[in-house]
Amino acid sequence: MSIPKLTPEERAKALAKAQQIRSQRMEVRKQLKAGELTLTDVLDNVENEIYGKMRVKYLLESLPQVGKITAAKLMEEIGIDEARRVQGLGARQKSQLLEKLA
Repeated sequence: MSIPKLTPEERAKALAKAQQIRSQRMEVRKQLKAGELTLTDVLDNVENEIYGKMRVKYLLESLPQVGKITAAKLMEEIGIDEARRVQGLGARQKSQLLEKLA
C-alpha cells in the first residue's frame, strides 16, 4: 500500500490534528496520575479515539504507584503485547487489569 500524496494544506491539517491528539493524550495521562481519572473510566470508553488509540503501556505507567517496571510485569503476567493499544484489549485482559490494579 502506497502513501497517499497530500497537498501542503492537507498535510498541515493532518499534522495539526496529530498534535492536538497528542496534547489530549498528555492531558489524560496527567489526569490519571493525579487520580482525577481512573483506569475503569478509560477502559469503559475505548470508543473514544483519545483513549482507544493510547498504548496500554503508557496508560499503565500513567497510573499512580505504577512505573515502567510494574507496568511491564503486569503486561507480561496478563499476556499483553508491549505495542497493544487500549482498544485492542480483550474482555479477559481488561478484567485482569482491573482486578490487579483495583
